[in-house]
Amino acid sequence: MNIGDMKPIAIFRHAETEGPGHLATFLDEQRIPWQLIKIDQGELLPTSILAYSGMVLMGGPMSVNDDLPWIPPLLSLIQQAVDADIPVLGHCLGGQLISKALGGVVTKNAVKEIGWGEVIVSKNDTARHWFGDMQSFNGFHWHGETFSLPAGAVHLLASQYCENQAYAIGKHLAFQCHIEMTAEMVRSWCDVGADEMVSASASPAVQQSNAILQTLPLHCFFLNKVATQVYKQWIKGLVN
Repeated sequence: MNIGDMKPIAIFRHAETEGPGHLATFLDEQRIPWQLIKIDQGELLPTSILAYSGMVLMGGPMSVNDDLPWIPPLLSLIQQAVDADIPVLGHCLGGQLISKALGGVVTKNAVKEIGWGEVIVSKNDTARHWFGDMQSFNGFHWHGETFSLPAGAVHLLASQYCENQAYAIGKHLAFQCHIEMTAEMVRSWCDVGADEMVSASASPAVQQSNAILQTLPLHCFFLNKVATQVYKQWIKGLVN
């Protein structure tokens, strides 16, 4: 198939600072077309997901339980994608949206998680499919809520402070942690979220910006390798 014949991947952005990051770099390297739908700027959602080869949902500071006008139609698009076997990939808020769309619930996590923190890869065949021989890695975290696993989901990742860090349902993937981070994104989040880090400093899972930014290029180098491994598997499911 020619690149020009490929349907694009729809990437939904909910906050200006929470773009596709390393995923955009990866897709460009693979010469896979993608379209950014900026919900944060009031761009309209597509009425159908069938014009797209895949569906990606990025993070955001809001809760899936908030009364926001774009959440119900976005949940419908996720259901439509799953029904049509179009792969869905969610990062943080995106993973929570997938959970809610597929019958799971999103509730407050025991503590807020902010910064770099180890996630352990589950010992099952599905986790091996997505993560290869990896047993753990340092993910990037910025969340106060957690999702339950919808029916049919296989657990993939856990951290010390949040049991459900990722799951798969067939070709669909939901993350609570962020694997898409670039150094530039981490720096901008530390700027934007400075007050939140201070107010949440009592949490044992919250780092301050000086700790987050220490050896940042090295952290991102290894996280990008994890993301590339996962994204390589995910694009095998694209529909055209």
